[in-house]
Formats: sequence, structure tokens, C-alpha cells
Amino acid sequence: MDLFNREIVAFRTSRKPVFDLVKNMLSDAMEKLKSHEKPLIHSDPGWQYQMIHYQNQITENGLIQSMSRKGNCLDNAAMESFFGILKSECYHGVEFSSIYELEKTITDYIYYYNHDRIKIKLNGLSPVEYRTQSIMGI
Repeated sequence: MDLFNREIVAFRTSRKPVFDLVKNMLSDAMEKLKSHEKPLIHSDPGWQYQMIHYQNQITENGLIQSMSRKGNCLDNAAMESFFGILKSECYHGVEFSSIYELEKTITDYIYYYNHDRIKIKLNGLSPVEYRTQSIMGI
């Protein structure tokens, strides 16, 4: 999530908690960066973010790693808030017939969240609209 406009920059789903999920998601996010952009990458203190391969991927790309303190959800409040919104608006109380259906629903929702769902904090714009207007200087 880009904290400037709360846009979901990259995401992946997996049926198992494997390191490649995180590694590939970080690669997806880095592909969207311009060469001069070197953002802070924040995460919870999960095992995958502590792996040397992940830390090397961050260092080799000139990024800065930030990690929440153990047991302190407030350090990651923006993502925790997004997950709450995702659960309540996307799949709370919904029964899916397959994992594929759940994955497609999440993918479609994140597109909606980024492109169509307005936020009061963004002057009634979606995250993508807000970013686009800020780039254009509107």
C-alpha cells in the first residue's frame, strides 16, 4: 500500500504461506517504481520478511525496510484498516464455491478499491484518481 493515496501497489494470493509469494509480490511492486523512487517498505515481523533473501532483495534495490514492533498492530494501521475494509465489503458472510472464486473476488475488489472506491481523505477521489491529479498538479 502506498501511504500517499492508500493505493494497493501489488498483491499476490497463494494457497500456502510460501516465501515465493512475498518475493514475487515485492518484485511486482518494484516494477511499478520509477528508477529514482526508493520507498520505505513496511511489513509486520512475519517470518518471510525476516528472511535474508527478502532483506537482500530490498537492499539490492536500494529500498529501506521498516518492520512493525512485535504485537503492535498500530505500527501497521493502514494495512490493518484495509484488511478490515476488504473483509467487510468483499467477503464477510459470503460462501465461495472454490478458492479460484475467492481469489478472483479479491482481485476484482482490489481493482475496484484502487480505481472506483472514493475516500473522503482523498477529497472524494479514488486512490488512482488522487495520484493522477497530484502528478498533473491539479
